[in-house]
This record gives sequence, structure tokens and C-alpha cells, in this order.
Amino acid sequence: MVNVLVINCGSSSIKYKLYGFPSRRLITGGLVEKIGDKSSKIANHADGIKAIISRLLEEKFIKSAQDIGAIGHRVVHGGEAFYAPHIIDAEVIKKIEECCELAPLHNPANLEGIKACAEVFTSTDQVAVFDTAFHHTIPEYAYMYAIPRNFYDQYRIRKFGFHGTSHEYIARQAAKELRKPFEKLKIITCHLGNGCSITAVDKGRSVDTSMGFTPLEGLIMGTRCGDVDTAAIFYIMQREKMSVSQMDTILNRKSGLLGVSGLSNDMRELMQGCKDGNQLAKLALDMFVYRIKKYIGSYFMVLGGADLVVFSGGIGENNKEMVQALKADITKISKKTKVLVVHTDEELSIAESTYNLAKKGTK
Repeated sequence: MVNVLVINCGSSSIKYKLYGFPSRRLITGGLVEKIGDKSSKIANHADGIKAIISRLLEEKFIKSAQDIGAIGHRVVHGGEAFYAPHIIDAEVIKKIEECCELAPLHNPANLEGIKACAEVFTSTDQVAVFDTAFHHTIPEYAYMYAIPRNFYDQYRIRKFGFHGTSHEYIARQAAKELRKPFEKLKIITCHLGNGCSITAVDKGRSVDTSMGFTPLEGLIMGTRCGDVDTAAIFYIMQREKMSVSQMDTILNRKSGLLGVSGLSNDMRELMQGCKDGNQLAKLALDMFVYRIKKYIGSYFMVLGGADLVVFSGGIGENNKEMVQALKADITKISKKTKVLVVHTDEELSIAESTYNLAKKGTK
């Protein structure tokens, strides 16, 4: 058996899961939080990795650090450099660093985890699995923005898309459930959680997705605004004399379901608010569902119909009332389209890629 450790580093946290391969068995998992907080004993990601290893040893999940056969890392942004998982070496680290300006909240933390693991696991293969990789097949006419070309040439301003690991995983799982070839289906995948995105998958390839240059574009999310007229942003900034940083905070952290409702970004609290007669909570949910419908409808046109619409994520998997209502609307468009709810497991997908790549020992 080969133990594969999956690491998902946030700016102040590390999620981890340990799997046994080739059986794909989940052995254990957990979360290290408040990294760098004054109240925490975990000063940095290196301390966090050491704490994870200590826990695995103390609870006898492993006998030594050498029992970890490979380590898989979720890396949010691979830019145009990475179209598939890669065994991590100095060149890969350099290219991930170059993508930090595209994902300043995520890639630096991902790199911290990679470097921290390298200190502990000096001879263990590490693999980077990129959120953006699945979307590299989106055609140029779909990923380019209608702005002067030089901004793409100089800064790579284009749609990249995110949640790719989840979208590919749930599309493949849905195809398995229907016992049909993944490469022959037209699938619309809906990853709905605090972050939300929808992807059009044509015969195994992502051909469009709702998130763009950053995860801000597209659907209404927990605290992100999604699609909005850019001129409205300029107008607010001028009137309120806001800095770019202040507006960035509003759009990413104070908008979406939270901003509209003034109540919460938690779907359960909003549903209860609706029952209690809170009209702003109802408006937030109505807007949220409407935007989902718009994207699903547009992707029906992009794909020329759909064999499957798949819902996943915290909201997609648990809010049965919302999914049933959306299913009814989808059926009105096409009675041939199947609607499934599939549990997403990004960590397992990362573990599988890591195991397969480390086993080959090649890029």
C-alpha cells in the first residue's frame, strides 16, 4: 500500500487527508487553523506540516514520515504554464511563483505548503494539481475578453476558470453513474458552495466556465458579487472616494448573498430568514437561483443541448429544495437531460493524480 497525503493550504489554514492506494481508502484527515495568529502555537505553514505529521504519528496512522509515499498539493492558479498535474521541482516552483500575482491570496499559501513539506519529506515526490488545468481546453474566442489585445500580451488578462478539479471529478462520476462514456457526453457541472461556478463540458473537455480571470466573475456567491457592470464599480468608487483595495474587499468579501441580504452568506440562515419573512433574504436567494438559471441556459446553447446537468458542493449537495426547483426548470428545456447530484471529492481526485504521477516518476 502507498500512503498519499493531500495538502490544501490556505493563507492561515491547512486542510489535509491521508489515503491508501491503490484501494483509494481514506485513512484520516483534518484541519490546522489560525496559522500565524497570536493565539496559536502554529507560527507558519512549516509548523502546520510538522503538527500534521505529529498527529499522524501519535495516532499511529503512520510509523514514520517515510511512510508517506507521495504528497499532492492543491494549487489554485497554474496560469498558461500548467495544463496537467506536475511533479514538483525547482522549475515548477518558479512557474507557480510567477502565477502568484494572478492569485495573490492563494498561490503564496500553496507555495508555503510545498516548501514546508520539502523540509520534512526530503526525498518524497510532491505533485501539484492545478484548479485551472481542466479549463485549458476552453477555446480562444471564449477565454479572451473584448479589451485591447496588448493587455493579454503583457499581463495575460483572460478567462482562466477555477474549481477545475471539482468540475472534472463530478462530470466523470456522473458519467459513471449513467454508465456512459465521459468522452461522449455533453455535461453542465454546477459547483455550488460559498464559492460557485458552472462549467460546460463537451465530450470530456471544458469549453466554457463562469469564473474568469479571478474567481470573482460569474455566479452570485457567498460573499463575491459575480457578474456586475464595471462602470457601476467606477461610479461607486468615485462617489465614495474608495481605493482599489477597498473596492476589492467589498466585491470579494462583502457582496454576494451577504451583501444583498445584509444577513448572512450561509444558505441555511438565508433559508430560515425567508421562512421568517425576511424580504432581503428572499431577494438574495431569488437572485442566486436566477443567475444559476442564466448560466445553465446559456451553456445549453454553447453545447447544443446537454445530456447531464450535475449539482455538487455544499449547496448543490444539501439544498434539495433548490435543486428540485432547478431540475423542474431544466426539464422544461429538455426532457432528455438527466439531472444528478454528485458528491464532490477534490482531495480524492488530487490523491489519484498524485499516486498515478508519482508511480510513473515522470512529468
